Amino acid sequence: MERFKVLRKRRGTIPFNKQAWVIRLTLLGLVGLTIYGFITFDYKDIQMLQAISQTALTIKTMFFQPSLHHFTFIEALQQITITLGLAFLTTLFGAVIALFLGLLAASNLSNPKVSLVIKGVVAFIRAVPTVLWVLIFAIAAGLGSVAAVIGMTFHSISYLVKAYSESFEELDKGTIEALKASGANWWQIVFQAVIPSSVNYLISWTFMRFEINFAVAVAMGAAAGAGGIGYDMFMASSFYYDVREIGAITYFILAFAILIEIIASRIKKKLRS
Repeated sequence: MERFKVLRKRRGTIPFNKQAWVIRLTLLGLVGLTIYGFITFDYKDIQMLQAISQTALTIKTMFFQPSLHHFTFIEALQQITITLGLAFLTTLFGAVIALFLGLLAASNLSNPKVSLVIKGVVAFIRAVPTVLWVLIFAIAAGLGSVAAVIGMTFHSISYLVKAYSESFEELDKGTIEALKASGANWWQIVFQAVIPSSVNYLISWTFMRFEINFAVAVAMGAAAGAGGIGYDMFMASSFYYDVREIGAITYFILAFAILIEIIASRIKKKLRS
């Protein structure tokens, strides 16, 4: 009983948690908007049973009867190789540039003002979707693979700078101070302590960004005319509507995404061992 009273007193002394109340009010607002949408939406022109049956038929045709009609299996492999090349180039360029900027953005390795400026700029770049950056650069370079590479690299840099800088900031300050006391300069600290201790994190974040860039490259094939398997999917879903071909292309993309994941996991295991 006494323990219960003590716990009750402690609960009474807990200060007002503003974040918890904001989250609760936001969730309540979303629930209210959802209920309002269901009540006010006009359903008289929608036949739910027919829509569900048509959707099920489309999914069945797409994934259980896939086939290629407008290009061959070899051509599909060539197109998905273009998409992989686009993802690889943007990840490579982004990782090299982001490595240097990440060192400058790390608060334990750089000037606080420089770190704050770099983090602010990359946060703004990340806030803008990749497709918008591609379209912005397409004004100067024109729609195509060049604009896609520049725009995707631009966004990859902003993503990897945040990931790399946070990995560098996890290094023990005592190690850096010990190296400084022994007379090591900034470059020696970076190459002898910072990068060796963070290499596993760097590789993990880079492979994760490569997987993201592969998915983005599929979308850019249609949105920016960059080519690859994404352009073929766009043509199959709009220009000549072929559900079976969309299913076949989806299986191609899924197979290569799984292959990338397997290769990445094996490389991570070798580095850890």
